[in-house]
Amino acid sequence: MACFTVSVAEAIVVKVIEKKVAKKEKLAEAKGNTSNVEKPLIPLSTRLGWLSKLLFGGSALLAFEHVWHGEVVPWFPFLTAMNDAADAAEMLTEIGTVGVGMAALVTGVWFVMSKTALYIAGRPALKGLQTEAIIKDRK
Repeated sequence: MACFTVSVAEAIVVKVIEKKVAKKEKLAEAKGNTSNVEKPLIPLSTRLGWLSKLLFGGSALLAFEHVWHGEVVPWFPFLTAMNDAADAAEMLTEIGTVGVGMAALVTGVWFVMSKTALYIAGRPALKGLQTEAIIKDRK
């Protein structure tokens, strides 16, 4: 009924954090802050952008699906479950279980995706070795 609201709320929070992190990264870059810590190949603000896009995109699709089935309407109170107290309790239970579960799953997938992207971006270039292997295979 309203499980997409959890993802929307998380996406808004992530977007605010992304903007603040991007601002800090630009400020550090402008100051020429050269610390002993290496700069990551994929900045945190970029990776947070991936998460916000995943969350906004998924919640938009879910919201469309709920509109399609008549669970979300364009007049107040917008959610048909809010008209009846029993339906409202069921909706809150769904938000707490399904909504939180989906948001946690998307965040977990993003975490694995982010770590994998950092690993791949940080690997030493193997182009020479790959080229030699291709040449050997063609002979």
